[in-house]
Amino acid sequence: MIYDFLLEIVKIWHPDDVLEEFLHLFIQHTDSVSSQTLPALHVILFANNEDEFRNTIKRCCYILVNNWEVARHFDAIQALVDLFADPLLQRRTLSPTLKRLRYWLIKFIQSEDFEELRLFAARYNEGRTLNRPDEWANRYTPYLLVPQYVNEANPIEQRQAARLLSRRLKEKFKFDLAMYTAYSNSGRVNGRTVKNPTALGDNALRLVKAIVAKRGEFSYKNLARLFLEQTQDSTYREFKGSLTRYLLYTVSANPISLQIKGHLDTRLTDLYSDSDFQFLDPSLLLRTSNRVIDYLMTEDQEQPSPLFSIILSQGNALTLAVILLKLVLISRQSLPYLEARIASLIRYYEQFPPKECQWVINFLEVFQITFAIYGDNIEYNLIKIDDVDDVDARTAFLSSRQNLEAFRIFSQTLSQIHSDETVTFFNQQVLPDEELSDIENLEP
Repeated sequence: MIYDFLLEIVKIWHPDDVLEEFLHLFIQHTDSVSSQTLPALHVILFANNEDEFRNTIKRCCYILVNNWEVARHFDAIQALVDLFADPLLQRRTLSPTLKRLRYWLIKFIQSEDFEELRLFAARYNEGRTLNRPDEWANRYTPYLLVPQYVNEANPIEQRQAARLLSRRLKEKFKFDLAMYTAYSNSGRVNGRTVKNPTALGDNALRLVKAIVAKRGEFSYKNLARLFLEQTQDSTYREFKGSLTRYLLYTVSANPISLQIKGHLDTRLTDLYSDSDFQFLDPSLLLRTSNRVIDYLMTEDQEQPSPLFSIILSQGNALTLAVILLKLVLISRQSLPYLEARIASLIRYYEQFPPKECQWVINFLEVFQITFAIYGDNIEYNLIKIDDVDDVDARTAFLSSRQNLEAFRIFSQTLSQIHSDETVTFFNQQVLPDEELSDIENLEP
């Protein structure tokens, strides 16, 4: 009854009137426009069922959030969160029903469920929350939302709202990055200053140029396509043997690659070994990709994995981002899982001030930029604007910071391009090295 009532009024009432009705029902517990909602809430209170109450108020909140998100009533979302700061909740009462209701509300406010609700509101009041130095994790809300929409135990309204907001924020970052890189020379477009959406300052431009320049003849998307074609008839054991060569192709010149290869090979040898002589199938590919993400990120979904700490402590944020990108390119369904692990790491490190985890923040920025460049709807290219004597412009570009100014970034709607390059990952052939470590040297 409560859900149906809110679903009805949120679509036709002004947000202020909906908020007033929510306040009457849950906070003030006074007369409601509906003759059925208060009795329905009393059923839960009299049954002394706190879990049912928690689920009810959580779903009610997301019914409103989801609809206001679609209607772009963003201020109402913050106002909804602010309702729970009503001092009435702290007032003493002789009524057992009100006492129980206020006690449950206070516990809800102190719960992780309410923190997740605040996360939605934070995105619409940046001056109030996101610009505080000690709340650096809020910059990465698109990833913090992922655990909410992949958790099937959450109400459908919460999952839909989280997915929608996460997608919108990612698209906004892609668009802002494209605008910033395209107009970085002038710094303004249509009379307005173009804002840098990253936390890397001017180094973001150098990083974008370096990533785009190093795509080279064998793009990551083409390499992923070729790898899947060559391993589609392989046994699972053969696939595992070739996976690390594929992931580390282009980074083998980096000294860290030997440590990564040794760690992954050891873990993969025993992974799902009962399936070693079966042919690779989509389920095995997905599960294996997810386990590799665990090895590279966090194995207990709480603390960083040893390999994650080793890679980043040696200044290899871009190397890790590229390996994760290549993994997702062969297992697209692993992207939500990867982003959920990113969220786990953010939650772990947000207990520390920014100065103590700057290397992790740097990785998060590099990760965002890398995945934005290889997104599905924007293509980045480098356009030479000055003369470069060397015939191999890319080599000249990478070998000198001064030559960075000889190129500008051009972005456009992505058109899929297929090519006929062939590279063998499956046999014991020594693979050519794209020397991604050169990019690492350009990394901020």
